[in-house]
Amino acid sequence: MNSESNPFEAAAVGVDQHRDAVIGSFVPEGRCLPVGHGFQWLARGWAIFRTAPGTWMGIAVAFMLLMLAVSSVPFLDVAVNLLIPVLIGGVSIGCKEIDDGGEVRFMHLFAGFTSNPGGLLLIGLLYLAAMLVLSAVVGVVVALATMLVGSRYDAASLPLLSLGFLTTLLLFVPMAMAIWLAPPLVVFQRLSAVQAIKTSFFAAWRNFAPFCLYGLLVLLAAVIASLPLLLGWLVLLPVLYASLYAFYRDVFFER
Repeated sequence: MNSESNPFEAAAVGVDQHRDAVIGSFVPEGRCLPVGHGFQWLARGWAIFRTAPGTWMGIAVAFMLLMLAVSSVPFLDVAVNLLIPVLIGGVSIGCKEIDDGGEVRFMHLFAGFTSNPGGLLLIGLLYLAAMLVLSAVVGVVVALATMLVGSRYDAASLPLLSLGFLTTLLLFVPMAMAIWLAPPLVVFQRLSAVQAIKTSFFAAWRNFAPFCLYGLLVLLAAVIASLPLLLGWLVLLPVLYASLYAFYRDVFFER
């Protein structure tokens, strides 16, 4: 099968070419950026989406349907966590194509299966393990708080009732920092999954202020996108993952 009849092979070849054509010098530890860049990453994601809205919305539909189909199968629902980094890797390849003057194609969604898929799947496996640990810790904290509070819901019980939420937040934010930039690092820099997770965490830590602003803006956008029967996610999902790529390029490359 030649590259013209095999879109996965064509996408994989393109990644190798694009990796050599990266503009700017890669900064392994990541650059430290002003807080306003948290907004710029989302703005760049929107700009990338606007290059081909129809294709991006088609990718979003396929992404969501695939996640729904896998999560509905008993004993396979955990595979959702494994697939997400692979699909994000493919979306990042599509964003890179646009950066290089090309155009995104629907099959870019699956290009991660031919570009270091083992590393991407391992990111998903480590993410799944972290989520299980997080769920267990939060479950224990909530159970203890519930035992202490009982059926009382007054001002005195509020600190204990808030403990579960704060515990979730304190555990989830570092996990998000470690996972968020890992897929493009695996795809484009060929880092191992563990290296990519460590690099993502420390780069996000160096940019904690813009990362927090970015997270708050994403949360606000998610609320707005969910209002019209979740239809806004057809736009927000590709914008979000394109902004992830913009985050990666802005932090790890000197202009």
